[in-house]
Amino acid sequence: MASIDYCLILAYFALVIGMGFWFQKRASKGLDSYFLGGKSLHWLALAMSGSVSNFDITGTMWIISILYVLGMKSMWHHWMWGFLMGAFFMSYMGKWVRRSDVMTAAEWMQTRFGSGPSGRLARTTSALIAVLFTTCFIGYAFQGIGKFAAVYIPLENLAEHTSSAFVQNIVTQHEPACLALVVISVTTLYVILGGLYSVVVTDVIQTIILTIGSLFVAYIAWSRLTPEALGSVPADWSSLAVPWRIDELAGTDNAHFQFFGAMVIFWVMKGLLLNLGGPAQMYDAQRFLAAKGPRDAAKIGAAWSFFLIVRWAMCAGIALLAITGVARVTDSEKVMPIVLLEFLPAGIRGIVLAGLLAAFMSTFSSTVNSGASFIVRDIWQPYFRPNASEHQAVRFSYGATILIVAIGLVIGFNAKSIAQIWNWMMMALSAGVVVPNVLRWYWWRMNGTGYAFGTFAGLILSLLALVFPNLSDYVVFPTICTASLVTSVVVSLLTKPVKPSILTTFYRSVRPFGFWRPVREAAGVSASEPTAGSESLRVTALNVVLGMVAITGLYLFPMYLVGHWYAKSALWLGLALAAIVTLRFTWYNSLPEPQQGE
Repeated sequence: MASIDYCLILAYFALVIGMGFWFQKRASKGLDSYFLGGKSLHWLALAMSGSVSNFDITGTMWIISILYVLGMKSMWHHWMWGFLMGAFFMSYMGKWVRRSDVMTAAEWMQTRFGSGPSGRLARTTSALIAVLFTTCFIGYAFQGIGKFAAVYIPLENLAEHTSSAFVQNIVTQHEPACLALVVISVTTLYVILGGLYSVVVTDVIQTIILTIGSLFVAYIAWSRLTPEALGSVPADWSSLAVPWRIDELAGTDNAHFQFFGAMVIFWVMKGLLLNLGGPAQMYDAQRFLAAKGPRDAAKIGAAWSFFLIVRWAMCAGIALLAITGVARVTDSEKVMPIVLLEFLPAGIRGIVLAGLLAAFMSTFSSTVNSGASFIVRDIWQPYFRPNASEHQAVRFSYGATILIVAIGLVIGFNAKSIAQIWNWMMMALSAGVVVPNVLRWYWWRMNGTGYAFGTFAGLILSLLALVFPNLSDYVVFPTICTASLVTSVVVSLLTKPVKPSILTTFYRSVRPFGFWRPVREAAGVSASEPTAGSESLRVTALNVVLGMVAITGLYLFPMYLVGHWYAKSALWLGLALAAIVTLRFTWYNSLPEPQQGE
């Protein structure tokens, strides 16, 4: 690392901390300002913020890791975290969330299930699961940023300049943890100070830095991948075909990918359920709730995936550079920092590293700010301080933020790898939540008690999965989903339904489709009247499919371009553009009318 690289990184840290102090007064006006930016932020800024929050450094390291191991067929793996969510939020889910007009996804439960015991139980359950997701994600981020920073900042040098045995032991035995703690502390500081204002504004800056850095990496990879170099790439690396079994992975650290075909089935199933269920227990709902109106919320969904295109170009470039230019990689999760250190020139390396730190900080800040909102709005206020002033609530938010970070650090310090936390979160913990999340939107008979019991049943089984870590995902996921589904349905049918007045109010405002016939009739809405906004259900489904095609094409086109597979790149770009042109008529022309302020 050259001095200019360190200077660029330090300048970036100073900038984001300064932004936190700058927005402190504006964010401290009240909870609506602190957590939703007063619903005054532009939709494009919210989309950039949500998008770059998905561009986390740990996730990028994981994407590159499995690209390095599996090639382009690893794209099927990303269904598990719902990477096509933009198509669903663009077509209808973004509008549904914004029409709910609440502050948190957990608070939404009382809009859907009422403010009685059943609704409060669902709200508290949702908040607790959200906090669990948030702390696990912080632990996951801790693992990634520690491994990343350790490649560039050799703390062993510090050990040589101190006589303290304690300090020498810490910096040599726990180097990644020390570095992760520094970066996380800086990020937590600006989140506490500026709330969502500082998160979104710094996310816009981070998007610009990250885009520039990603394009640099993609170009360097493209220019270095000569025909001779590409000759060392496995013949089927660029193929999206799904083999049922990959025998060469048996007995390796990647043995969980051996039965690849079976895994793909459950990844796709998980992704569809995740997207149909709406916002996960993270920061995504916050961006749509902060929109000025349903029209802006739909636009956020459309733009969300656009700013991630450069990420996939960079990932493909780094993976290919590692295959063709790095002699030996013992830990595939360190492919990204090793390649960037070896192939980027001084100055350019500083810009790229600042961009990747921006990616980490944007994801971390969004996660922490969202997690604190659940503690304050859905646990502290309802149960402990219902009459708290806005000033008191904002002050308590500072403590909630620190608490979430502290628990996440403990999880991260005790985890063995990125993959360990990621796989459990996505295929075990998420499996326990995904079915109740789907039922709440599309089935009128679902009540808060059914939601809570279904979620807890899934949570208990997901915790048991930690006891048996060798169980395959294609065993864990369907087992937990089935148990959660049966519990949700049975408990809902055995307990009282939600009051008709609550259901009709929810239906009239949100206008969901699915199994809502009794409520629709009670609300006096004709069966032929559109429910997904101003368009029919068929058009909504068409828009979802077109959106999925557009997103997939826009992600694959630069990946194939970097690898010099020009025919495949052109094919996917053509499919994406055709889908986008069609959406201009089927989706954009049918957006809700703008509300005041939009």
